[in-house]
Amino acid sequence: MKKLVIILILLGISVAAMAQSGREIYNKYSDMQGVEAVYISQAMFRLIGRVPDIEVNDKDVNLSTFIKTLSGFYMLSCDKTSPASNGLYDDVKKYIGSGKYELLMESKDNGEVVRIYSLGDEKTIESFVMLEKDDSETTFICFDGKMARKDVENILAGTND
Repeated sequence: MKKLVIILILLGISVAAMAQSGREIYNKYSDMQGVEAVYISQAMFRLIGRVPDIEVNDKDVNLSTFIKTLSGFYMLSCDKTSPASNGLYDDVKKYIGSGKYELLMESKDNGEVVRIYSLGDEKTIESFVMLEKDDSETTFICFDGKMARKDVENILAGTND
């Protein structure tokens, strides 16, 4: 019985060690041929300062609070012919399939599938991930930070009126 417990613990540790973050996925694929990559650091978000309000549905929405909480933005996009395409999709699926992420939205249309996930608890959102795949390309977008759920809800409520 002790051996079984030790094996299960070691298996759990190895699975956790294999888990990737948005940054690790970005680092793995950003220099590959045929991959478009964008990274915005926490330092850049701090430099942005006050962001002008944007108008959504004839209402001004202030994104400054949200932007100041971000610690990283990662975007990767590659077309289907890129050698990175299937690997990127599979790595992101493993990343979000770890059981920590919650599916927020899914859209399917003529072979295009878009899914948005979040990671967090009832007070804080730590990450948003979008994964899109269609007949021609795969796109991964990840926002990391410590976003107060209440602030995100207020922004969304302001856009729904």
